[in-house]
Amino acid sequence: MAKSIWFLPYSSSTPITTNHRNSKIYSSNFDGGFPLASKIIVKNLPFSMSESRSRKEFSKFGQIAEVKLVKDEARKTSKGYAFIQYSLQDEAMLALETMDHQYFDGRLLVVEIAKPWRNDFDGYPKTSGPPQSDIDE
Repeated sequence: MAKSIWFLPYSSSTPITTNHRNSKIYSSNFDGGFPLASKIIVKNLPFSMSESRSRKEFSKFGQIAEVKLVKDEARKTSKGYAFIQYSLQDEAMLALETMDHQYFDGRLLVVEIAKPWRNDFDGYPKTSGPPQSDIDE
């Protein structure tokens, strides 16, 4: 039985089963109307990697809407990871399943579904902790 790793309480959510780590991803719209699981993060990229080369290498799996190579502000060099937004969830899953734990320019890549930022869903749920006592001690 597949383990649910992400659930969003939207009526438009539809389960999509993948073979990757026996997970079930639920699609929804965020980040400009793209399905939730259509953005991946690629970690441990070579520091010499450019956005154009990332786009070229990862476009083998489908149509890429956007590539964001994270750079060090001071040095203007890559930090070794990038976010890649695919047009379709299936294309992102294909890239994840194909490239995760593969060697690329001598480096072992780690590819995961990108987690949404706090402002994508108006922040993470807030916890209040244990109840406060009104009794003065």
